[in-house]
Amino acid sequence: MGEELRLTTADGHVLGAYQASPVGKPRGGLLVLQEVFGVTEHIKRVTDGFAEQGYLAIAPALFDRVKPGITLPYTEVERGRDIMLQLDLDASVQDIAAAAAALEGAGKLAAVGYCWGGAMADLAACRLKLDAAVSYYGGRISSWLELKPTCPVMYHFGGQDPLIPADLVDQIRAGRPDGVFHIYPNAGHGFNCDERADFAPESAAAALQRTLAFLDENL
Repeated sequence: MGEELRLTTADGHVLGAYQASPVGKPRGGLLVLQEVFGVTEHIKRVTDGFAEQGYLAIAPALFDRVKPGITLPYTEVERGRDIMLQLDLDASVQDIAAAAAALEGAGKLAAVGYCWGGAMADLAACRLKLDAAVSYYGGRISSWLELKPTCPVMYHFGGQDPLIPADLVDQIRAGRPDGVFHIYPNAGHGFNCDERADFAPESAAAALQRTLAFLDENL
């Protein structure tokens, strides 16, 4: 279903991307934003899944500015975090904007992101012209709460997430009073990923159902 693309940003950077196309006319365009492990096979399956729901979906390789083409096993959290910390936020937004441009003509546009990508989905909602965004366990949102999304945003957090404790979720909620928040009491960090130890299938299924309903409402 999917294909590999090359995208060029406004500053001339070339990055990879994985795009999955629906059958028939798209219901909208969807940016799928990676965790700190790159555009993994899991992220590709997530992108395929959104295409099966009718969206033209694209997952840009946001680590290409530092390590082109890299994907990491889910055990290498520290290495992924080190790469993420080398990225410039403005440059990453340009990368997401290039992916958004590739979706032009698909209809309304949304972003869905996971972990670091969940934070970047919120940032894209603040910095780019989106119609909706969905953030899964994006703790780094707390770094730019002075910025405000210009579209509806849904937030998913695990109630047992050691990386994003309840007080940090409360801080993000206070900074995003118009956001739609869902807390999954028995879920940890990365609960949507079926290749991670914290995968929580019931919470992941509930979050996906809510995400699809939210996208349907806003796109």
